[in-house]
Amino acid sequence: MAKITVVGLGPGDFSLLTLAAWETLRGASRLILRTAVHPTVAELKRRGITFVSYDGYYERASDFSSLYAAIVADLLAQAKAEAEDALVYAVPGSPLVAERTVSLLRERALEAGVELTILPGMSFVEIFCARLGIDPIAGLTIIDAADIERLPTGLFTGCIVTQVYSPAVASETKLSLMEHLPDEYEIVYAHNLGLSDESIRRIPLYKLDRQTDVDHLTSLYLPPQTLGKGNFA
Repeated sequence: MAKITVVGLGPGDFSLLTLAAWETLRGASRLILRTAVHPTVAELKRRGITFVSYDGYYERASDFSSLYAAIVADLLAQAKAEAEDALVYAVPGSPLVAERTVSLLRERALEAGVELTILPGMSFVEIFCARLGIDPIAGLTIIDAADIERLPTGLFTGCIVTQVYSPAVASETKLSLMEHLPDEYEIVYAHNLGLSDESIRRIPLYKLDRQTDVDHLTSLYLPPQTLGKGNFA
């Protein structure tokens, strides 16, 4: 039976890669990365790990839905073509946190006749919680910036906003939040979590899209009282 093993590359620094993930990456006969735009990839290259990536798909896709669907379709096809060896698919962070391609694989693998193994890993969420002293047991909401308008009424937890990957997305996120929050409301801006140049700073909401280092390693934290008044529809 065709097989795919999914591993996470961790939140950034190579030292945060799990031992199980590293052993799987090192032993892979066929390794595919969702994207090579990740801090851990430079160390993989240095250690002689060979791989291909789906970065070219990003340039051709009209939107993220079609992009992720195309990636999953190709993964399943390649796994079936190489049925004797498990294909290894690596994604940023943890495969089980904010990773749409893995969700799609879980939905489609069985029907496609592909055995799927997912190795849990560390995501940026663990680092964020450690840096801010957040215990998720008290309640924590995690949402993609693209879905910020879907935050429910009466959300009383703290909220981590992921995928604030460009100035345009930062601007859209700011405008959405400013419909319900004061311009000066203090949020936590995080960039390059877990890397040597990590930056965590408190900024007023209106300055979100004025940050000069917004990229794919940018995320936000909204304190619990931000959403405690039930302003979101």
